[in-house]
Amino acid sequence: MGSVEMVLVMLLAVIASGYVVRMLPFPVPLPLVQIALGALMEGVFQHGVELQPDLFFLLFLPPLLFLDGWRIPKVGLLRDKGTIIELAFGLVVFTVVGAGYLIHWLVPWMPLPVAFALAAIVAPTDPIAVSSIASKVPIPGRLMHILEGEALLNDASGLVCFRFAVAAAVTGHFSLATATGTFIWVVLAGLASGVAITMAIAAAQRYLSRQFGEENGTSIVINLLMPFGAYLVAEHLGASGILAAVAAGVTMSYVELSGRAPATIRVRRAVVWDTVQFTLNGVMFVLLGEQFPDIISGALRTAEASGERGLLRLLVLALTVSLALTLLRFIWVWVSLRLTLLTARLQGQAVYKPNLRLVLATSLAGVRGAITMAGILTLPLALPGRHLAVFLAVAVILVSLLLATIALPPILRSLTLPEETPDTAQEDFARHEAALAAIAAVERVNRDELDVDPDIQSSAADRVAGIYRHRLGTRDGSMDPARVRMADEAERTFRLAALDAERETILSLARQERLSDASARELVREIDLIEARYR
Repeated sequence: MGSVEMVLVMLLAVIASGYVVRMLPFPVPLPLVQIALGALMEGVFQHGVELQPDLFFLLFLPPLLFLDGWRIPKVGLLRDKGTIIELAFGLVVFTVVGAGYLIHWLVPWMPLPVAFALAAIVAPTDPIAVSSIASKVPIPGRLMHILEGEALLNDASGLVCFRFAVAAAVTGHFSLATATGTFIWVVLAGLASGVAITMAIAAAQRYLSRQFGEENGTSIVINLLMPFGAYLVAEHLGASGILAAVAAGVTMSYVELSGRAPATIRVRRAVVWDTVQFTLNGVMFVLLGEQFPDIISGALRTAEASGERGLLRLLVLALTVSLALTLLRFIWVWVSLRLTLLTARLQGQAVYKPNLRLVLATSLAGVRGAITMAGILTLPLALPGRHLAVFLAVAVILVSLLLATIALPPILRSLTLPEETPDTAQEDFARHEAALAAIAAVERVNRDELDVDPDIQSSAADRVAGIYRHRLGTRDGSMDPARVRMADEAERTFRLAALDAERETILSLARQERLSDASARELVREIDLIEARYR
């Protein structure tokens, strides 16, 4: 089977995984189903995909990390920045040291630098897998923001530690001063590259569009290419391309606040990015499953050569390492939480009483994913214990997914966190201010003489302004908030029913050839855009 056919089969596997996960009688996270389908592909076609880690990093990670950085709530990211930094940097170093020595103790013939490299690459977490697992029992918003922020940053710290561990394994030399200086450069230059590239591309696009105009879809393609540009520039400078992609996404969220992009572009762009995210995430896990049979056979050969025979021993070793990683994460989260609360108490702030379930949920939510898979495959082929290290890394991914699948739902159920400022009040305030601005704009335009009959102009202005005055009337505090919500929900139900009836009538007329298909598409598109507001 050729490369093109394999790509098509992997895409079909991604599509099938969405149906399979809904057909199963018990909840299973989508990544596990995709891994299983990938392993099935390898068994059926007997044609493995040679995964090139550098190409994998370039094709898959920049757009996904860019999108995560773009969409993550910035208020939550800044509010819990201390906790996020402790997890993203402190926990990674703690994991590298603790797990590295443990792995070397369990497998004495594996060199210590290789054990440290393995510990470094299993340190980064994957928020996508966590959100998939928690879809049945949603993770509390604040905890999810912390986990997302941690995952955006710990990829870079884990890969930097991995790089130095591999260098030490190959050369037999390690310098703490050099490592510290390189780490600072990698982080700062990576962040700066992402910000600079995004700002430069956005400014150039604005200038060209203002001077010459642009074709439909041009801005979406530019937006898709932006994370690759940030990643490649940072890597060329010897910095972190991963952090550059994240910084580019965060910067893009602020560029977006300028409001220069037309509404149609924003709607189409959101659809395109959702499709890209679903496809790339699925293909990554299918690829992981497709590699798994060869990884197991390679690990068995390595274990037999070292005198440690048997698949059972390998499985016990993998389970031990996975549980040790969870324990290390639990210890760090518990100590970090205690120190954070102690600092808050000394500053006279209100203190949230720590909950053991919260610490346990945070520990189990440290699910590993694509970074671990791609990174471990970059280990040089000549390193002693490479096949076993690859096997243990993949096993950690699977065990962490299974542990989270089984344990997270009961732990998360009814878990409470410190109260957050509700977004509802902010949204109501924003709608109120936007409605006032809309009415003022209508009145301003109505003062000018348009090229229509004055009565028609006045009637149209009153009709549009009336929509916003109605919105103000239901949100001016004269109605009970609960009744306002009920009224909004009732209006949504009526509007959706009306839009469904409109769409069905138009499609029926087209089927009867009483309306052209081109006109039907245009009318249905108008209805779809209106309906998107209420979905």
